[in-house]
Amino acid sequence: MRIATYNVEWFDRLFDDNGALINDDSWSARWDVTKAQQTAALGIVFQALDADAIMIIEAPDTSPSRSTVRALDQFAAHFDLRCNTAIIGFANDTQQEIALLYDPQVIKVAHDPLHDDQFPRFDQTFAMDVDVDAKPDPIRWSKPPLELALDGPAGPLRLIGVHAKSKAPHGARSEAEAIRISIENRRKQLAQCIWLRGRVETHLGRGDDLIVLGDFNDGPGLDEYEKLFGRSGVEVVLGEADAAQMFDPHARLALSRRLGASPVSARFKRKGQPYLQALLDYVMVSPGLRARGPHWQIWHPFDHPACYENIVLREALLQASDHFPVVLDLPDHPA
Repeated sequence: MRIATYNVEWFDRLFDDNGALINDDSWSARWDVTKAQQTAALGIVFQALDADAIMIIEAPDTSPSRSTVRALDQFAAHFDLRCNTAIIGFANDTQQEIALLYDPQVIKVAHDPLHDDQFPRFDQTFAMDVDVDAKPDPIRWSKPPLELALDGPAGPLRLIGVHAKSKAPHGARSEAEAIRISIENRRKQLAQCIWLRGRVETHLGRGDDLIVLGDFNDGPGLDEYEKLFGRSGVEVVLGEADAAQMFDPHARLALSRRLGASPVSARFKRKGQPYLQALLDYVMVSPGLRARGPHWQIWHPFDHPACYENIVLREALLQASDHFPVVLDLPDHPA
């Protein structure tokens, strides 16, 4: 079974209020890319992925006038994708939803959020002291993770789709303000990951086969502020010290290489400067799934040989988004 996570930069801007594709020469939200170009590129990428399920980060908006499911259903029909059914969980106010697009002939999926006294549902509030003043702060997800119960060839699974808080100092007007906002955002991002790790431990304690996937806006060694906290949010969710471990080989490689080449899943254009590349997207699996020998790939157009050699796919990956798909091929459940 193939499962992927893919952050599609401002997917919402490609649809009108009826969920129809705006397939014209007006500009998309991507730099120097029209809506028609981004739409065509996404069609090529989704067709090439040929996945059984794709966790879409920055999926089209759900609001009183718009529908994520309606938009993705029409997108899938336009490109005749076998992943032609969409599901979301708790809608948010950012116009960037988390959604799963899947093949209903292969798998069954249900939104199934959990809750306990210590770690509430992801659309609620988690109390944690993040500014070291001995008073709990209310932590909220601007994009609540998508908790799914899935059944298919790989057996019953739990999926949690994630879009963690960005640490970028948006709105800063000075270097000092940028530092303050960056530290504040990292505290909130770590708190979200501690909350998420609590849910992970619940599933691992029950013996569930679990996949946590999406954009963490974080990774080991990603920025200098990590030194203030001693760890990244990704390390928290994977599991620290003697805790039960989740596994992602790209995260493991990045953790083992503070210097030297590391995998990357996103490529950002900066005016007048070289591209900035980072590992932000992960597919983490529980120990039972890891034991089956799954295979991970990042479809980076310059690092993945098959993507590089396929010129049409290479150019589509570059036009479609500033992130690239992370793909997990998971063997079927043992009979």
